[in-house]
Amino acid sequence: MVQPAGNFFAYPAAAELIGLEAGARPRFWVTIDTEEDFDWAAPFARTGYRLASVPALADCQRYFEQGGVKPIYLVDWPIVVDDRAVDILGAAHDAGNCEIGAQLHPWVTPPHDEDVNAHNSYTGNLPADLQRAKMTALRDAIRDRFGTAPTVYRAGRYGLGPDTAAMLAELGFRCDTSVRSGFDYSAGHGPDYRAAPLHPWWVRTAHGAVLEMPVTTVFGGALGGAGRGLYHRLARRGTRAGAALARLGLVERIALTPEGIPASRACKAVDIAIEQGLPVLNFSFHSPSLQPGNTPYVRSNADLALFYRWWDIILDHLARRGVEATTAAQIVAMAERGTARTPAA
Repeated sequence: MVQPAGNFFAYPAAAELIGLEAGARPRFWVTIDTEEDFDWAAPFARTGYRLASVPALADCQRYFEQGGVKPIYLVDWPIVVDDRAVDILGAAHDAGNCEIGAQLHPWVTPPHDEDVNAHNSYTGNLPADLQRAKMTALRDAIRDRFGTAPTVYRAGRYGLGPDTAAMLAELGFRCDTSVRSGFDYSAGHGPDYRAAPLHPWWVRTAHGAVLEMPVTTVFGGALGGAGRGLYHRLARRGTRAGAALARLGLVERIALTPEGIPASRACKAVDIAIEQGLPVLNFSFHSPSLQPGNTPYVRSNADLALFYRWWDIILDHLARRGVEATTAAQIVAMAERGTARTPAA
């Protein structure tokens, strides 16, 4: 099936993927889904969310500043309209210590012209005009509140659609980081990223090019690259075979996130990503995890201490491997220099 130009799901050939430049070391990027606090197990709702975790953004920013990292806060609508969040993140941005991007949760982003349900929680499932209207509203609100228009976008719930790239280019975005390679959300009305590459690539549209910078997830284990296909075949059947494969050491899916991934496994994933020649290791987490009680990953003060300890271990491991922090502008500049070489298999 021929897919139209400008579609994130028209994955490029290996030679079109962006690899490391000769003699270069990979970089890492910390992307934070900066959003409201809500019950992940409850039905989606336009109201009833909380913003209690917003003050914790100050501690987070302080931590990364001390580590020499400039995180990118992918802010959604409730964050943009909260004065406390704008004060905390705006000051850090103005000082050059962080970046501000956009994350779109459609159920809380105006205009509110759709039914609120699981299908419509993925922006890419909405009518094109409504998608564009929500993306425009969020972009403009970020520009007005932070004094700069965002150039990096993440779809809430990783919910890209076939028209998203063209809309992003039209609205002035240069980079998308919504693709979660190795994951399949189609059972809940979302995208299927099982076949998505890990290396970045350009998506060409009539309005310009958008760089796709996937969230990093690697597959480890004795089966190597072949294990990825086996993992997906078994997981598709709705079994718990994925966990069994990991226990046996045959294949393991490891995302670069402190949410649910032990630091020892994340360090192993870093090593695998370096071996694969990824030019950028893309870490991610959700801002509500910065306060106990909001996500399944941080339920107590002890969990929060472990969350920051995770970053201590990872940042130390990255430093020992010679992997330095990067920014959106540096990533785009690297990509603009072209496909430096065919990425490692």
